[in-house]
Amino acid sequence: RHFTRMSTWNYAIDLGMYPLGSCTMKYNARVNEVVARLEGLANGHPYQPEKISQGALRIMKTLSDCLTEITGMDAITLQPAAGAHGELTGLLMVRAYHQAQGNPRKKVLIPDSAHGTNPATAAMVGYSVENLKSNERGMVDVGALAAQMNEDVAALMLTNPNTLGVFEQEIHKIADILHAKGGLLYMDGANMNALVGKVRPGDFGVDLMHLNLHKTFSTPHGGGGPGSGPVAIKKILEPYLPTPVLISKSDGTLGFDYNRPMSIGRVRAFYGNFGMFIRALAYTLANGPDGLRQTTEDAVLNANYIRKGLEGVFDLPYSTPSMHEVVFSDKLQSKKGVKTGDIAKRLIDYGFHPYTVSFPLIVHGALMIEPTESESKEEMDLFIEAMKSIADEVNEDPKLVLDAPHTTRISRLDEVGAARKPILRWKPQP
Repeated sequence: RHFTRMSTWNYAIDLGMYPLGSCTMKYNARVNEVVARLEGLANGHPYQPEKISQGALRIMKTLSDCLTEITGMDAITLQPAAGAHGELTGLLMVRAYHQAQGNPRKKVLIPDSAHGTNPATAAMVGYSVENLKSNERGMVDVGALAAQMNEDVAALMLTNPNTLGVFEQEIHKIADILHAKGGLLYMDGANMNALVGKVRPGDFGVDLMHLNLHKTFSTPHGGGGPGSGPVAIKKILEPYLPTPVLISKSDGTLGFDYNRPMSIGRVRAFYGNFGMFIRALAYTLANGPDGLRQTTEDAVLNANYIRKGLEGVFDLPYSTPSMHEVVFSDKLQSKKGVKTGDIAKRLIDYGFHPYTVSFPLIVHGALMIEPTESESKEEMDLFIEAMKSIADEVNEDPKLVLDAPHTTRISRLDEVGAARKPILRWKPQP
């Protein structure tokens, strides 16, 4: 009873909306869990011989084929265990490719709206990072890109749609500028939920990209994980794929190829998070092409519904059309001393999980909201009304918001103290 009672204190997707921008906290379909628990799949072991693992290998092959078709790429590795791990794997292949060309190159260009993992990944692979400014519409400044692009640039890491929820409308031109100087275009696929079934990154010049199965393809996110971040590539990068590579043998069976002399090597124990492959394939096949396209359209529609509902109530720093998420700022509320984090904490009292606060960094006091396709109009109306009510409270009684949350078992924490003097282990009281 103790643990059951504690579980009721948690928030969950079964209870309500997670409006976390850039996280795509969609509903994890229970059919995925049923399939993943089938005895022959759940009890499989990575050390068992290939000849009795053909069903598991077929799942990996079918998922790989689906993902390469969806992205418009030529090959894929399923090994990476998360989005940032996919970034690392991708840039290791970029480095191997340039080394094979005789010029390893020195730097990676990263837009100022990028996820923080992008520059961290580039640094881990040994590249210096050069910032690329956004224009007044929240997109890559193509003129700045042309000026910064040279033979020292290995790649541009670009999220599309970007973290403002804005589609890079000059993506073809961006790809052409990179390719003309021998650079590669890496796409962070964190926001692929806005593109599936509508457009394929491989068709607009992307050379490699990672996907987040725990975002776009509905496998459990966060504590329910683990994650999975496959990397899809164009043919020029195929020799550098992590080992082993799944292949079809001459007798029609499937197996692994370990003889890959130009490979970057293994990046994950065994073959990746197999349980997530099952769930992602179940989601993909259950929806089919038309269902995946509808999912994308609904995700974009939902984000724009919330945008329309809150325009004028919260500041909208970029008027460029939104895709799957919308970014407001706390500009209006900050005049009363209330910041984005305060609004997010007050939202808890209304029964909603907070949105993403203070990101992307190019929007001061950002409120980043992504409803996904999972939410109904009724749920979004409740969310919009809650946000409007909080805005009214800011004007009438800002202290009510500044002291929030009021209904949780633990109220506002000393965040500065927690950051500067963290208590990382339990100690018995004297």
